[in-house]
Amino acid sequence: MPAAAPRFETLVDLGRRLRSRELGPVALAELFLERIASLDPKLGAFRLVLRERALAQARAAEAQLEAGLDLGPLHGIPYVAKDLFDVKGYPTTAGTHLLADNVAREDSAAVRRLERAGMVLLGKTNTVQLAYGGVGINTDHGTPHNPWHATAHVPGGSSSGTAVAVASGLAPIGLGTDTGGSVRIPAALCGVVGLKTTVGRVSRAGVYPLSHSLDSVGVLSRSVEDAALAYRELAGPDDADETTSGVPPEDGDALGELRLGVKGLRLAFAETAFFDGVDPEIARAVREAGRVLRDLGADVGSIAFPEAAEALKLNPRGLVIAAEAYAVNRSFLEGHYDEMDPVVRERMRKGKDVTGPDYFETTRRWSALRREASRTLALAQVDALLVPTTMIPPLPTAPLAADLGAYTQRNVEYLRNTSIGNILDLCGLSLPCGFTGQGFPVGLMVYGRPFTERTILRVGHAYEQATSWHERVPDLTWATARAT
Repeated sequence: MPAAAPRFETLVDLGRRLRSRELGPVALAELFLERIASLDPKLGAFRLVLRERALAQARAAEAQLEAGLDLGPLHGIPYVAKDLFDVKGYPTTAGTHLLADNVAREDSAAVRRLERAGMVLLGKTNTVQLAYGGVGINTDHGTPHNPWHATAHVPGGSSSGTAVAVASGLAPIGLGTDTGGSVRIPAALCGVVGLKTTVGRVSRAGVYPLSHSLDSVGVLSRSVEDAALAYRELAGPDDADETTSGVPPEDGDALGELRLGVKGLRLAFAETAFFDGVDPEIARAVREAGRVLRDLGADVGSIAFPEAAEALKLNPRGLVIAAEAYAVNRSFLEGHYDEMDPVVRERMRKGKDVTGPDYFETTRRWSALRREASRTLALAQVDALLVPTTMIPPLPTAPLAADLGAYTQRNVEYLRNTSIGNILDLCGLSLPCGFTGQGFPVGLMVYGRPFTERTILRVGHAYEQATSWHERVPDLTWATARAT
């Protein structure tokens, strides 16, 4: 078997090969580790490669499978985790050298759940410093290289390394987090699937925080079905994360529901705010995705969604995130300001000026707006919304890294459509729906009401099965030579 064979296969494909004994977990892990060693010096997706740990887990998985103990469809399959997730015995650096000694005492809940399913952790991936940015630039640990162009273009943030790893075939799936778009933006810019779960659906215990109000755990993968497989393992209550308390568990077969198709579902383009100023190529691709879904039997229309514009008004300068991020990282901002990434510290320090009354009033109005959004969707009988994931495609990295003003402008643009969903507490799925003339992927975002992850996965899966955008892979010949 050629060593490169598994690089762009889905979890379902890999699981089939493992169970047919065509491939073993150890050989599979070694193939991915070999690919990481060959390509990551140019791509920069990884902060830490856990080679010995991965091989030990792979050997354990192989022994279990050979003994007839099958833990399920993820057993023996590799994955990666954004370097916000605690992994026992290794540092969680959150994209900054200031946390180099922050060694985790326990695994995060998400890592624990995936490994309970038999998965094999290849390593920890790079992120924007302190997870605070949608562009994907990190001037401290380095910016991962968007694999769709030989010249460095931004990968999107803050789950930049995970998106690049999955898009480049360095891993079949990975963990990310999403506070204002940090799973969906890099998924869109790198041409993979990104699932943002509702706050409270997946435990955040053991994840370095940015915003207690908005942080959620998500998945980046090569297919919607892969995202659903991981989501099924991750979802559920956890005493260590109070946001999961009182959230009713899901009933039934999530994967069975995935395959129901979209016939009878009411889908709608949300016309308020989301399409304003969007790159024409992106807008056309998203509109065409609606036509595909209509041909599959969905009722696809358009609705006004004024809550989207109101959400933007209620997020001046990212007030809530800035205040909560400042509270978490105050010691760095006050004691190591000059050592911090300039594009992060300038935005985060504004949180110091947020007053208690302003913070309280903003979060109170968010709650009211979330209720209004749910009523709007209910009255329109809409099961899911269709919008562009980002306004603009990937841009060259160097100019944005050198110009704080340009970075700030583009950061707002990348975050606009995704941050609306965080403020309204929607769940969201980004998946490839086309390519620009320059060869960069375009992301379609499917938004659902809180805790309707199954519905948006169902919509995404139906679209994906009817198209082939997710099958395209980047030409990485420019990255095949080892860094010298």
